[in-house]
Amino acid sequence: MTRAYIGLGANLGEREATLRDAVERLAADPGVQVVAVSSFRQTDPVGAIRHQPPFLNGAAAVETSLTPRRLLELLLRIETEFGRRRQGPQGGPRTLDLDLLLYGDEEIDEPGLRVPHPRLHERAFVLEPLAELGWSPSGRS
Repeated sequence: MTRAYIGLGANLGEREATLRDAVERLAADPGVQVVAVSSFRQTDPVGAIRHQPPFLNGAAAVETSLTPRRLLELLLRIETEFGRRRQGPQGGPRTLDLDLLLYGDEEIDEPGLRVPHPRLHERAFVLEPLAELGWSPSGRS
């Protein structure tokens, strides 16, 4: 089993219910055990599209037997089940955003899969929940 961290976010619909339901859906997969979930925090949008509803963000720590690619595929499938559509400009509003932030100590740079998440270090709305879960850049947990 490998410890992985998943970023959670939503800014459309019932944000908190969506995040909690998505974590339950993640935990329902036999290859994933949810170990901990951070508190959720409201954050302003970042990037080019700032005129959209605020986000609710958090993170989940999981133990998984899935490969990084299979875990990413699960996250994308859950997003789709919750109405996520990948159309329109990047960074736009979304019902659910699940990001594979970290997968053990692995560094992966493949088409469609980069771990650690390439903008991890730039985003307090990711770093704060990770710290709450016990992860730190110097002593990865």
